Amino acid sequence: MSMKPHLIDPIAGIVSECYALIYAPSKRRDRFPENVVTVVGSEAEARAGANPDEKMAAAVVMGPSRSSEGFNLYYLIRWLE
Repeated sequence: MSMKPHLIDPIAGIVSECYALIYAPSKRRDRFPENVVTVVGSEAEARAGANPDEKMAAAVVMGPSRSSEGFNLYYLIRWLE
């Protein structure tokens, strides 16, 4: 699946790339609200926490970034499969 590019300035220090667990019933989305994202400390921790039965997927994300609606969002960089 091809991801759309997002205009995020990582140099500004507001957002950063990190490992995460995402509650994702479908993997067709490329951005997620903060209430379904749990940032973890390492790739190993993300992979260990993944649970397909509970729709928890390991990923690399960029965020958080404030949306125009006032929500904090995380943008998918890639799934860890």
